[in-house]
Amino acid sequence: MSAPANAAAPGKSLARSRPRYGEYLIKAILLIAALVSIATTVGIVTALVEPTIEFFSEVSLGQFFGSTTWGPLFNPPAFGVWPIIVATLEITLIAIIVAVPLGLAAAIFLSEYATPRVRRICKPILEVLAGVPTVVFGFFALTFVTPLLKDWFPFLELESKNALSAGLLVGVMIIPIVASLSEDAMTAVPNGLREGSFALGASKMITSVRVVVPAAFSGIVAAVILAISRAAGETMIVAIAGGFKSVFTLNPADEMATMAAFIAQAGSGDASVGSIPYKTIFAVGSLLFIMTFAMNYVSARMVQKYREVYE
Repeated sequence: MSAPANAAAPGKSLARSRPRYGEYLIKAILLIAALVSIATTVGIVTALVEPTIEFFSEVSLGQFFGSTTWGPLFNPPAFGVWPIIVATLEITLIAIIVAVPLGLAAAIFLSEYATPRVRRICKPILEVLAGVPTVVFGFFALTFVTPLLKDWFPFLELESKNALSAGLLVGVMIIPIVASLSEDAMTAVPNGLREGSFALGASKMITSVRVVVPAAFSGIVAAVILAISRAAGETMIVAIAGGFKSVFTLNPADEMATMAAFIAQAGSGDASVGSIPYKTIFAVGSLLFIMTFAMNYVSARMVQKYREVYE
């Protein structure tokens, strides 16, 4: 007797033809999670665009970028943005000088020298540093680092609030970003490259610096650019330790206000909603957003250009 036409073929499970509603639900949740970040970015841009356009309808680009006097909350107001741009870049540069060597050294140790047990202990401790509230860093810089620098380097003539102390503590704050992401990139480098280097007689240090680090270069660059973006947008440390004085200076011993510090100061001040000083917050925020976006774009392009794919 022949088998019925609608009988299931041998070896095939009827369960496979059932809809997998659990997978659809997971896909939907993951899609929503991705859309939330996109929607947040779009919302930020939307909130910035209209007040920024209104600001530049009353303040020309020449006034904004053509002067070194910044005081939109004063009478008469001054809208030369360069003092807070220079302060932001200067403090960020100090932070990167601190964070990149220390972060890379920590990453090389964790990836190439530390035993698995030491790595399991040290890496979480290092990452805990990223969870310290930035206001704590700010008060630490103000009450400990600045007096210490004054005692050790009296010739610097540091002001009570200064860019040097703020930059040093911002650098300490972003060390975990550089170290953790760089260590992940180095760990992903195949052991075959290390073994080949050792076979040619190279030491562990030479292998780490000349083989592993170049192989993980794209990931390291991404970590550094992310750290730069984080440093440029830091608020509490620079507000507490760096100050709010908007002066055009390259001297890190002076008090100076960054773009983020100005936003915090103006946002908590007496600027009336809809006024030009109030709209200045959005103009500075838009400029900071563009600078951060440009750095992230450069990071993505460099990662794409120098990325190494191993099989």
